[in-house]
Parts: sequence; C-alpha cells; structure tokens
Amino acid sequence: MNKIIQLPTAETQVTQGEIIKLACLAVGGQGGGVLGNWIEDTARNEGYACQATSVAGVAQRTGSTVYYLEMAPAENGMPIFSLAPSQGDLDIVIGAELMETGRAIMRGFVTPDRTTLIGSTHRVFSIAEKTVPGDGIIGPDEVQAAAEVAAHKLVLHDLERVATENGSVISASLFGALAGSGALPFPRKSYEDAIRRSGKGVEASLKAFGAGFDVARTGGLVPDEDAVEDSSRASVSVQGPSRLSRAWKGLEAHVTSLPAAVQDMTRAGLQAVVDYQGVDYGKEYLDRLSEMLDLDSAKHDWELSREAAKYIAKAMVYDDVIRVADLKTRRTRFDRVQNEIRPDDAAVMHVTEFMHPRAEEIVGLLPAKLGARWINNPKRMGLIDKVFNKGRRIRSSSLSGFAMLYFVGGLRRWRLKTLRHAQEQAHLNAWLSKVRCIAPDDYMLAVEVLRCRRLIKGYSDTHARGQSKFDRVLEALELLSGRKDAADWLRRLRDAALQDEDSKALKGALKTIASFAK
Repeated sequence: MNKIIQLPTAETQVTQGEIIKLACLAVGGQGGGVLGNWIEDTARNEGYACQATSVAGVAQRTGSTVYYLEMAPAENGMPIFSLAPSQGDLDIVIGAELMETGRAIMRGFVTPDRTTLIGSTHRVFSIAEKTVPGDGIIGPDEVQAAAEVAAHKLVLHDLERVATENGSVISASLFGALAGSGALPFPRKSYEDAIRRSGKGVEASLKAFGAGFDVARTGGLVPDEDAVEDSSRASVSVQGPSRLSRAWKGLEAHVTSLPAAVQDMTRAGLQAVVDYQGVDYGKEYLDRLSEMLDLDSAKHDWELSREAAKYIAKAMVYDDVIRVADLKTRRTRFDRVQNEIRPDDAAVMHVTEFMHPRAEEIVGLLPAKLGARWINNPKRMGLIDKVFNKGRRIRSSSLSGFAMLYFVGGLRRWRLKTLRHAQEQAHLNAWLSKVRCIAPDDYMLAVEVLRCRRLIKGYSDTHARGQSKFDRVLEALELLSGRKDAADWLRRLRDAALQDEDSKALKGALKTIASFAK
C-alpha cells in the first residue's frame, strides 16, 4: 500500500507573489502543531509573511484537527489572510493518516488542477471502527483511488513507518515529504534549519526528515505483500525437552498427512493451541478436527474442514485470567512495547497494566464443581464482585507486579480443572454437535454454523456479549431447518450480529426469520 504516484518535480507550483494556502489534517498526538510551527518558521525565515490557525477536533481519534497556513512574500506588503480553508482553494494538503487524507478529499480541499496532496498510508483506527463487533476497519482502496483522481500531484507512502524507523515521529517525515515535493519555493536547508531552531529531538527529526524527503523525491520500494505473507508462514523453530519435541514432531507429521487444502490452516491452529496449553492439548485439537474431516470430502474442496481448523482453534484458545497474565509477562510483549515507544538509552521504561476482572473471571479459576456452586450463589458472587470488580493498576515492569502476573500466568497447568474450562468445553461440544448433525443434510449450513464462532472473541464483558450473540444466532437453526436458503439466512444473521454492539440489526433479522414459521 506504500506507493508514490505522480512524483512532483523540483519545480515549484506557486508563482512568486501569490498567497500559498496549505492545510494539514491530523489526529491528536500526531504532532500536527509541531509540523505547523516548522512550516511557519521556514516561511518567515525565507522572507514570507505567514499566518497559522487551527480548528481543533476531539482528541484521541474521534475527530481531526485542521492546521491551516497562508503565506506570501512580505516584500509585497502585508496581505490579508483567511482564517480557515475553503473548498477548491488549497495549494497543498497534508494528511497525517490515510482516512484524514480521505476526509480532506471529501471536504473538497483537494482539486486536480491545483493541489499537491501528501498523505501517509498508515491507519489510526477510529472509535467507530474499533467498536463494531465484527471487522469495522475501513478498507484503503477507495481512498487511494480517490486521491489519484482528485490530486494534481500526489505523494502517498507509509510516513509513520518512515519516522519510526528513524527514531522520530510522523511530523518530521511529513515535513521532509513536503520539502521533497517541491510544493513550496524553499530550499532544503531552510526546512532543516527550522528543525534545528526548535531545539527538541533535533538529530532524530533531521534523520526522519531526510528519509521523508527522499521518499517524495525518489520514491520507495513497495513491500512485496506475498513475501511478507510467506515469511509469516515460515516454520516455527521449536526448543524444549526431547519428550515434548518428539510429541510436537508427531503432531506435525499428522498435519502433513491431512489433505493439502487443510494443512496451512491446521498448522496455524495447532501452533496456537500448543502455545496456549501444550502438546496434549494440541492432540485434542487434532482429534476434534478429525471428526470434522470425516464429514467432509474433496468434492467440497474441504471447505468444512478448513473452517473447522480455524474456528476450533479459536474456541480452544479462549481468553481467561491465566491467558491475559501470560501474555502480559512475555518477553516478546516487552520488546514490542519498547520498539513502539523507543525510549532513550538513559530512560527507564515503566509499563502499567489496567486490570478490571469481573467476579465471573475470579470464580472461573476455581475447581469446576466448587466454582459451579459459587457461581449459582448470588450472595457469594456479590461479595467477590465487590472485592475484585474495580479498576486496578499493576506495574508489570516492577518486580512485585511482574511476579504476581507471572505466577497467575503460570497457572495454565491448573486451567483444565477450572470451572471456566468446563464451561468452554461444554459450549464447544454443543457447537460441534450441531455441526455433526447438520452436515450430512446441509453441508453449507454446517459451514456457516462453524463460521458463527467468529462472533465470540475477547475477554470478560466482550466475550460474554459475543457468546450471547452466538447463542441467539444458533437458536434460529430450528426455524431454518429444511430451507434451501438456510445457509444464506444464517450468514445474514451472523452479519447482522456483527454490525452493532446493541444487536439492533440482529433483532430485526430474527424477527424476519420468526415470520417464516407463521
């Protein structure tokens, strides 16, 4: 998705004496104000009169801030500047994120006869995208296509990655891309001097500036997506006791004996399950999958088995207190946080975890029989909820905080005896039982029943809501049984359940199906 199209030449677009109009759309925390200050400082030191204004949106990705600058040579007298951008009247538009670039196009800021558009192709997901139960992420293709049509000259690249790779933030790489685009009549040195005068993070900012400049001038190599995908599928190097290594090799050998169409998904599922609970749990996963293979054939291109390999693994790798604690204390997580934050060598990084367990999560750790008695006792559950259901901050980078989480994460040997595991197993068995009953008579309906597992995800309240939707969708199977379009209707129900958190669309779809029986 990183690409440069219609690369600008070094020629400036704006004739001397004209007012240059520039708008930058950015999200809170991206440094749009810093970028605006650098541009203003550069213009003033080049003998331009300049005015900078901003129209603030709501921070943290529920709205964007528009930074607007106008500039003109001061030698012609003090011009009258506007305070806000107008449609069809901008020379340069900068989008600090892909959807901000799209927002600028929708607002009419970008015109094909005039505007140089500089945009970063990375995403900062909006609240609306995150709160959709399903995949609410907006695809980039439409925005990129619109940018190619709308802009006079266009620079599109992942400038967030460019900045991160050079130890800085996106404002520096955007500034470099602006300089490299040739859209402003200023030499490179003037831009760099503005960064130096700011006095903060100068070396890193200059490095990212240079990388952004090169991107705009010479373009960049577009990552080979197939190569990236292939690398993610590379075989996993396994280390450990010889007994466990032999057991793992046996599981891998079993995977290679499966139909070729099923192997990739099964291998990924097996790795996740074994990482979660060990090789014995992995064998249980393959045993469950074998039951689905018995219902399938090459006639259907093993579609049922592929979906089973994916969603059985997801069902077996459920998020509980033990899982959350385990993930929060892994070395890979601390490395990822460090790579994202990139603290100075002299800095000490602290990581604070926000924990909010419900009574159900705590009781779920108890032995199955004891936990079942407790969870059916409202007084005990109320007491546990009062003690535990409150926001807690645990510093996992401290010895005490890490030790506590590490201890909880180490309880995975205990997991198979817990109430939560018994509940998950019962739910999993009931789900697969439906698949076994349906598959001989309606193959595609059985496939859609497997895909309904997509509704269940996450931890705590999120998991409970998803499971509730899952159960409601599958309750409709009785009404759909025997219909030729049963699979299509179950798919529609699942899609409706994924549309909103309050299940309004699902309720409407269920009413429609209920009318079939009348």
